[in-house]
Amino acid sequence: MYKSFSMELAGRTLTVDVGRVAAQANGAAFMHYGDTVVLSTATASEKPREGVDFFPLSVEYEEKLYAVGKIPGGFNRREGKASENAILTSRVIDRPMRPLFPKDYRNDVTINNMVMSVDPECSPELTAMLGSAIATAISDIPFDGPCATTQVGYIDGKFIFNPNASENAVSDLKLTVASTKEKVIMIEAGANEIPENIMIEAIFEAHKLNQEVIAFIEKIVQECGKPKHEYISCIVPEELDAAIKEIVTPEQMEEAVFTDVKQVREENIRQIKEKLTEAFAENEEWLSFIDEAVYQYQKKVVRKMILKDHKRPDGRQITQIRPLAAEIDIIPRVHGSAMFTRGQTQICTVTTLAPLAEAQKLDGLDENETSKRYMHHYNFPSYSVGETKVSRGPGRREIGHGALAERALVPVLPSEANFPYAIRTVSETFESNGSTSQASICASTLSLMAAGVPIKKPVAGISCGLVTGETDDDYIVLTDIQGLEDFFGDMDFKVAGTRDGITAIQMDIKIHGLTRTIIEEAIARTREARLYILDEVMKSTIAEPRKEVGEYAPKIIQIQIDPSKIGDVVGQRGKNINSIIEETKVKIDITDEGAVSVCGTDREMMEKAIYYIQTIAADFEEGQVLTGKVISIKEFGAFLEFAPGKEGMVHISKISKERIDRVEDVLTLGDMVKAVCLGKDKMGRISFSIKDVKENKNIGK
Repeated sequence: MYKSFSMELAGRTLTVDVGRVAAQANGAAFMHYGDTVVLSTATASEKPREGVDFFPLSVEYEEKLYAVGKIPGGFNRREGKASENAILTSRVIDRPMRPLFPKDYRNDVTINNMVMSVDPECSPELTAMLGSAIATAISDIPFDGPCATTQVGYIDGKFIFNPNASENAVSDLKLTVASTKEKVIMIEAGANEIPENIMIEAIFEAHKLNQEVIAFIEKIVQECGKPKHEYISCIVPEELDAAIKEIVTPEQMEEAVFTDVKQVREENIRQIKEKLTEAFAENEEWLSFIDEAVYQYQKKVVRKMILKDHKRPDGRQITQIRPLAAEIDIIPRVHGSAMFTRGQTQICTVTTLAPLAEAQKLDGLDENETSKRYMHHYNFPSYSVGETKVSRGPGRREIGHGALAERALVPVLPSEANFPYAIRTVSETFESNGSTSQASICASTLSLMAAGVPIKKPVAGISCGLVTGETDDDYIVLTDIQGLEDFFGDMDFKVAGTRDGITAIQMDIKIHGLTRTIIEEAIARTREARLYILDEVMKSTIAEPRKEVGEYAPKIIQIQIDPSKIGDVVGQRGKNINSIIEETKVKIDITDEGAVSVCGTDREMMEKAIYYIQTIAADFEEGQVLTGKVISIKEFGAFLEFAPGKEGMVHISKISKERIDRVEDVLTLGDMVKAVCLGKDKMGRISFSIKDVKENKNIGK
């Protein structure tokens, strides 16, 4: 039965149609926010997937270009693989919802969001986040929701909720907060050095607005929600737990996992699994649960030791950061490089500079963002964790980590006017044992400074973890979590920023939310650690950006010409500009406003190209002295080319102070000579003189 529900949300109408479309999905919400339309559906398989020890959830965000009146490019003229924005949106939807499904649920679940219309006033990403929560909440899929999401901007000292495209363009904050009825479950932010207290206030203002949306969703669920279906639990049998503890005592498990060397721990656990497999060789049912049972056993031991005894697996104090190291210039001939090491996490970032013409072009639903000048790419090869796997390009995790580092660094980049380069940083993970994304931020800052990029301030990042007990007050926050603490803990709270404020946040949790006290402590802890990294390691490695770009980096000279002269510089069918490029081997970019960028590695050739461009763009003035090449000889004089397409004529009487009968007696084709502009002759033509140039010694090749 078709029902429609509406509420006012941040000054615009949100409408949810249930039962109108996609009736065969387990749950479907036809979302309208202003003129933005998204179809959100949730479907689940009837039986659990065999042989998996995780919840197989897939979240999709499909950008249909008809939503903004575009036909896709390429030969196929249809949408191809998901854009980076679509992947990041899918991740933002996935992260708060995944913990709300039962931990022992193994049925395949797909949440799909199809963007069908985009209103610049109403974010399609936000609409999809809300639609996903509603479609799942009203379905028969087990789900401990509802949850809701709010976006927050910060303009002129005021919070803007669910900002439109034009507001986002000038906002100092792009914050996304997801909540349940009780707690915050996800935070993602990019910020222009927002102070911690303002960030916390923004988070909980969003949480407050989320409660209004949750009340709205609860009304929809009450009227349209289906009873949740039964499912086959994949929980480890209690009898197996008891049998394992008779073979491997808690003390033995503690000894196996508590080491600061990841490889030693993994070998210890491998031996335990081997021992248990031999012990239960005749019980096939139990053998299928060995991996999950050992995982749960490790988890209980690690959590107990951290929470009750404040003992970490590698012996560190609760607030202690692992050993740090950093160095620059480790890769020759690249434009900039740096390596940052924190414990067994090691990242090398390489910086590449290029003309602005090489900025990345974007083809998506956002009409305001068609290109980006700074690109951060993150790679996570299997060898970094001691595994073997064929590389098939970056997955969603790699793209997400790269985008997080990119968000963290964009606020400190110089403007295009001050530094007219496209910039790409690539973070290669050499070794991984926790929070490589934050290490990549530190390595990238160092690499940018080594490359001579005049960033405004250094940026560092760190991650905090969490282990909780039975009550909200029973918890412990861990500074600089390693892989095991992330794996068995409840939270990965990543914060990056400068000395003066936060530039990026990404918070993932495995429980049903965080209290304000936990969030405030985590943000305070990350600030303390961030300042330590900036002062103790990064500053001593490179205190400030180098004054110039490196030897192998392209140099760029910018000049301004009269926009009306652009056609003269380019020439017919590009003849003039291509001639300059061919001779000087530089790259030339000219904007419609007449801003010219000349890029190359040979400064002499760059200056020659600049001279040509300025010569072409300038009008000849009486008394102006120019150097030209003899390109044509006539009986009455010679023609000089001062720059491609820019010529002048010297009458035979103006070539030499002595009388000559033939031009060829003094000049030959290809000679480089100086000539002074005499202004216009009686017929209005511009004429030049060689003989009137003082000390003209340039006659001859």
